[in-house]
Amino acid sequence: MIALLARDLKLSVRAGGGALIGVLFFMTVVAVIPFGVGPDLNLLSRIGPAILWIGALLASLLGLDRLFQAEREDGSLDLLLMQETPLVLTVFVKCVAHWIATGLPLVIASPLLGLFMNMDEVAIGATALTLLAGTPAITFIGAAGAGIAVALPRGGLLVSILVLPLAIPVLIFGVSAVYAAIEDPAPFLPPFLILIALNLFFAVIGPLAAAAALRLSSD
Repeated sequence: MIALLARDLKLSVRAGGGALIGVLFFMTVVAVIPFGVGPDLNLLSRIGPAILWIGALLASLLGLDRLFQAEREDGSLDLLLMQETPLVLTVFVKCVAHWIATGLPLVIASPLLGLFMNMDEVAIGATALTLLAGTPAITFIGAAGAGIAVALPRGGLLVSILVLPLAIPVLIFGVSAVYAAIEDPAPFLPPFLILIALNLFFAVIGPLAAAAALRLSSD
């Protein structure tokens, strides 16, 4: 499993630019917002957490279709299906490697982009914390979509269509937790704990669904 994790980290970084492409797309989404809403700093600081979350969600969709594509192309996917190690565990490790290579850089970049949106330190810290807790769920959801689309020649759009509706609850509770941290009367823990629960839920359901989809695609 450790060897698979290290191998997938290398592949995730090399394939299509890996973390750099995701961070650049994240920065691009956030950078164009001020041109659309105007130079109102108060407005930017108010909508900043939602913009960062939307940008991170869209950036997380990049590369999800390649989660199992390399194994499909070189034939090693059949070996993964026949090995003694449970396929669910293999998919889980691949999801962790994909998130470390593509999701974690988004979390690291979020404080800098928060300053760009004129957010204060509480909002920046809460946004980074909720992204850290919520973005893995997007990867686990994406694994199921990638498993369905792995046999298709152009499955990238299909993966996005499948993942985006399922990721909406993660977005809602992530943004709600940030605004609860900013506004003192609203409690931070309830939406944040729901966000963690969603992450744990999809950490179980996502690999199971992806493993089932991979088995069906190989038949």
